[in-house]
Amino acid sequence: MAKADEKRDEAARSEVLGQLMTVGRAHSAVTVMFHSAVAAQQGLNATEEKTLDLLQRHGPLTAKELAELTGLAPASVTGLLDRLEDKGFVHRAKHPTDKRRVLVELDQDKLAELAVFFEDWARDIVEACEEFSTDELRTVIRFLSVMSERQHAAAARLTG
Repeated sequence: MAKADEKRDEAARSEVLGQLMTVGRAHSAVTVMFHSAVAAQQGLNATEEKTLDLLQRHGPLTAKELAELTGLAPASVTGLLDRLEDKGFVHRAKHPTDKRRVLVELDQDKLAELAVFFEDWARDIVEACEEFSTDELRTVIRFLSVMSERQHAAAARLTG
């Protein structure tokens, strides 16, 4: 009987993993579409918009640090920063302790123009979370954290 239970458990797990892959792909697609739509409102592309998010969360960064966080090649980051600077979202400043390095800083006023696009979405998130217990939300946080680390590593492998 134990073998039969094991086979049922394996089949159930396989089915759930398949569902997770399907739902994950759908979630990924709508996330990209949402961020593309937000970015387009300000004349940005999704990569530019997500780079602004990184700068907002981490504070001023060097181009090298941005390359590491995004998984983009250094030359790509230079072009990305040039575009963001031309659009007024960032500026380059001397590093406070190492004059050979340059920090990329956000223009907070310009960034505030993007915030309005996320206000409705933030309310939707809070409302959706009402359906879940605190422990369930902790599990979701743990899962998303692990998956973010894995996806970051996968992106790094792709960009070498």
